[in-house]
Amino acid sequence: MTSPLAVIGIGADGLDGLNAQARGEILDADVVVGGVRHLDLLPEVVGQERVTWPSPLREGLPALLERYAGRRVVVLASGDPLVSGIGSTLVELLGPARVRIVPTVSSVALARARLGWAAESVEIVSLVGRDAHAVLRPLADGRRLLVLSADETTPAAVASLLTEAGFGASALTVLGDLGAATESRVDGTAATWSAETWTAETWTTEPPRLNVLAVECRGVGLSLVPGLPDDAFEHDGQLTRRDLRASALARLAPAPGQLLWDVGAGAGSVGIEWLRTHPSMRAVAVEARPERAERIGRNARRLGVPGLAVVVGSAPEALTGLPAPDAVFVGGGASRAGVLEAALAALVPGGRLVVHAVTLETEALLADWHAKLGGELTRTRVEVAAPVGGFTGWTPGRAITQWALVVGA
Repeated sequence: MTSPLAVIGIGADGLDGLNAQARGEILDADVVVGGVRHLDLLPEVVGQERVTWPSPLREGLPALLERYAGRRVVVLASGDPLVSGIGSTLVELLGPARVRIVPTVSSVALARARLGWAAESVEIVSLVGRDAHAVLRPLADGRRLLVLSADETTPAAVASLLTEAGFGASALTVLGDLGAATESRVDGTAATWSAETWTAETWTTEPPRLNVLAVECRGVGLSLVPGLPDDAFEHDGQLTRRDLRASALARLAPAPGQLLWDVGAGAGSVGIEWLRTHPSMRAVAVEARPERAERIGRNARRLGVPGLAVVVGSAPEALTGLPAPDAVFVGGGASRAGVLEAALAALVPGGRLVVHAVTLETEALLADWHAKLGGELTRTRVEVAAPVGGFTGWTPGRAITQWALVVGA
């Protein structure tokens, strides 16, 4: 049996922070793979080959590992390779039996130690290779975040986003080069943070590219429970309204790691709220009109889920080739030939389908599907109190027929 691939975590202090066994394994390797920053921490070893990561990373890894099959290969990672690191990617690709993880103290652990923050009081947000808008999802007054920065520009970008979101009073602490002799710390608030913070007077060296940003949130955030106010979304009227959206998401039953298709997405509200329930959620919004698709992207970024994938096209054609969903919401276009058939065929066993109808024709179609497959058929009208002269009366909204089905139930 081939020996497992060694993935060794190192800190900003390089080999000095490792035990003798880990140091020896790195120095005795035929090939060392890692980022430029990691490789620069190593002393020269005659005959040893140093290889940087391929781009794109995940797609290029199998070929890279095959190229060096049969040789002693060591992979370098930051701190704990399983904390938003390459170790997790390699385990997913090769399986746990073919990867041996050797962690050292992670930047997250060092940051918590410097701040005195208990592990259970902190949420980790990685912005390495990710859109910085992801930091907006977990915002809540009193919440503590540790942000893994992409580079030296991340703190200023996060400060700007927090300020725009009403969290300008949040305390920021930038911890640079944790564990190294050049370790540094700068404190401020989101509202007062600017490029001027990064000056020679502030830092003993150049602004640290390697940094962790600590955030103590101060502001009024949005609930992670589905049913955000309608005005949280930019829209042109094509929006699944708050109460009906909450009803749909209750039946779509989001669970960590699952994938939703939001078909006829409109403003993208259902897919966005699905993603907000947990950072591991995945969603694809399918929308025929390009201007609405662009609006969906803006809504997703502003509400902290920039990972929402947006497909411009009409169902069922636009559904071809998409990964199999755990849940499908059809908010528009259910009466188009083949849409519901495609959704039902794509759903994994135990998958959930929720369809909304506002017209008599689509309502009749859902009644037929309900008669054939069962499920739950409901009709809802939401009434809102509004002025009637000098009094208050009920203003009825448009009635919505909802068909919900669990595949295989």
